[in-house]
Amino acid sequence: MGYDKELAIAKDAVMQAAKLCEAVRRDMVPEAMEKSDKSPVTVADYGSQAIICRALSAAFPNDPVVGEEDAADLRTPEMTDRLKQVAGFVQSVLGTAEPDQIVQWIDHGNGSPAKRFWTLDPIDGTKGFLRGDQYAIALALIEDGDLKVGLLGCPALSFGDGEPGLLFTAVRGEGTYMQPISGGEAKQVHVVQPGDADRLRFVESVEASHGNQSEQEAVAKAVGITQSSVRMDSQAKYGAVAAGEAALYLRLPSPKYPDYREKIWDHAAGAIVVEEAGGRVTDMHGKPLDFYTAAKMVDNRGVVVSNGAIHDDVMSAL
Repeated sequence: MGYDKELAIAKDAVMQAAKLCEAVRRDMVPEAMEKSDKSPVTVADYGSQAIICRALSAAFPNDPVVGEEDAADLRTPEMTDRLKQVAGFVQSVLGTAEPDQIVQWIDHGNGSPAKRFWTLDPIDGTKGFLRGDQYAIALALIEDGDLKVGLLGCPALSFGDGEPGLLFTAVRGEGTYMQPISGGEAKQVHVVQPGDADRLRFVESVEASHGNQSEQEAVAKAVGITQSSVRMDSQAKYGAVAAGEAALYLRLPSPKYPDYREKIWDHAAGAIVVEEAGGRVTDMHGKPLDFYTAAKMVDNRGVVVSNGAIHDDVMSAL
């Protein structure tokens, strides 16, 4: 079974959501940064989820969507002005959208894992979004317990002298492709090979609380990576590994939060993007990540993402 329709619908929706997010960041974030107010992220989260769920519900009405947001707060009288803000940004992208429709689209993301379902993080990397740095719009299709389609929209990401804004797409068995998020030619990408010393580096989260940075550095050194880490917000790190710009991404459990479990929407899209580029993704014990049982990956601890060639060495070092 091919997934051409799923990819086309999802790609268009993610590109539209990226336009909304960039508009929110341009128009609202400077004020928010000054006031330390995260409301723009809320507006962008809601708007992004509304746009993507609208497209998925119209094209695939029987597919549940397991998303990060819900519209419960937006339905309260206190949030009337916020809903108007969301509606304004959604309308700027779609041309028309009523507030009642928008809350329904958002709540379409309140589904549960099923035989076939989508998982969505409308904005992955909150602090990166506010900082004017990396964030990602992450969408993946899971069917029969396996990742089938994954998309990462990274509006601020670039490599070398390229313009910011990249879209990664992957379909199981068909490779990973990268293109400008504004549209343009897609090219197939592959993970870095061990002999390419200049790109044998590792990426990790900007936030120290999102991992164990000292242990991550020790593991990287143990497998021969001598360069300092590149710290990035969001699943853009998966994009860096898939495009061969890094060989390793480590997210080991933080000592401050020993019982934390990862959410599926934080890793599903990135995982298939890396795997289809030739890499490997497991937890810190070498187990496959469980994207289909529940919204939380209860049986997995930590995440290890590599170019594949060094994965076994990483496991040994751990």
